[in-house]
Amino acid sequence: MLLYEDLTFKVRGAAFNVYNELGFGHKENVYQKSLEEEFNQLKLSYKREFNLKVYYKDIKVGDYRPDFIIDNKIILEIKATEFVPKTFETQLIYYLKSTKYKLGLLINFGSPKLQIKRLIWTK
Repeated sequence: MLLYEDLTFKVRGAAFNVYNELGFGHKENVYQKSLEEEFNQLKLSYKREFNLKVYYKDIKVGDYRPDFIIDNKIILEIKATEFVPKTFETQLIYYLKSTKYKLGLLINFGSPKLQIKRLIWTK
């Protein structure tokens, strides 16, 4: 069984709904607002651009700001680029590594085919 399988299924469904309606080629914030509307319709609990604090030896040393936190379980980062460089995955891994979250989704709306990458981090 996959980690947060049902929740991930809903998020993926929302992303496909947005992509099927808008296609590719829009700015990232267009997809972000559209996803937010989908999440509202699905009655999903989420936080948009929520600050995640990064600590070093109990001292706050920075903040990360992913696009969404879904149901306080999944970090969702969205992109709208033609290609997905490895740095986008690395960014999401840093988010997971520096917080209590275990699952991250990287969704790219910018290519002719919707791309969804599922990343897991456990200690």
